[in-house]
Amino acid sequence: MTMRLHHGSCHCGTVRFEADIDLAAGTIQCNCTLCTKQRNWAVIVPRAAFRLVHGDTALTEYRCNTRTEQHLFCATCGVRPFGYGSSPRWGAYVAVSVACLDDVTDAELAAVPVRRLDGRSDTWADM
Repeated sequence: MTMRLHHGSCHCGTVRFEADIDLAAGTIQCNCTLCTKQRNWAVIVPRAAFRLVHGDTALTEYRCNTRTEQHLFCATCGVRPFGYGSSPRWGAYVAVSVACLDDVTDAELAAVPVRRLDGRSDTWADM
């Protein structure tokens, strides 16, 4: 496990965060309609490994389907840098948008494992 401190932000920089992430452990892409339309690519981190540095008041929340996950986006630029959730597999987690990590190179991203989740069939937790 190679845990590394990563920094991230929305497009306009109003929302900024940092998280301890092991990208080599893998990322996820879900095929539910929301994730598909957003082209969401996320890395799951425990809530204790995530810190919102700036922009709490700029975040707007959207909840869909079961209304259990908080999909958060910047009210200024509209980018969704992360969201909060809870599952039997991960416990309380933060789904960090890989595209919002400011200190990851294209070469690093090309080497990151990706696991596909089947949210469209509502079996994403089984994958």
